Amino acid sequence: MSDTKKTGKSTAAAGEKFDGFTAEERAAMKDHAQELKKAARRAPGRAKADGESDVRSKIAEMDEADRAIAERVHEIVRAAAPDLVPRLWYGQPAYSKDGKVLCFFQAKAKFKTRYATLGFSDVAALDDGAMWPTSFALPELDAAGEARIAELVRRAAG
Repeated sequence: MSDTKKTGKSTAAAGEKFDGFTAEERAAMKDHAQELKKAARRAPGRAKADGESDVRSKIAEMDEADRAIAERVHEIVRAAAPDLVPRLWYGQPAYSKDGKVLCFFQAKAKFKTRYATLGFSDVAALDDGAMWPTSFALPELDAAGEARIAELVRRAAG
């Protein structure tokens, strides 16, 4: 028999309630479930065209600041790596290679953060030594930032 007992008390600070996932995280998971169902029903060969439509619709729903950055990121990704397939991933624009998400945009409004981000999955060929960044803050886009995104996407897509 073990000497340790579970007290049943929460480790959260007094007065705080922890329910697991935030409302935003639950919404993202629901979005992802819907995306998987939609993809399963999609006709073979339609992924790129339907994904483009889905991504553009999602971008159009964003608030003005996120939308401006997302539109520009979308244009840059499509120009830098035209073979990537646009799609939604957890309710956000993403771009896949061989059926796996390679990079994604996350609007700042999605999780109420102070800036939008551009992230890369482990599929991205960005390896550089023992440690390298996989997510980049996008508080705004200038010419240098746009050039950096294009270069990263080209490298990531291989």
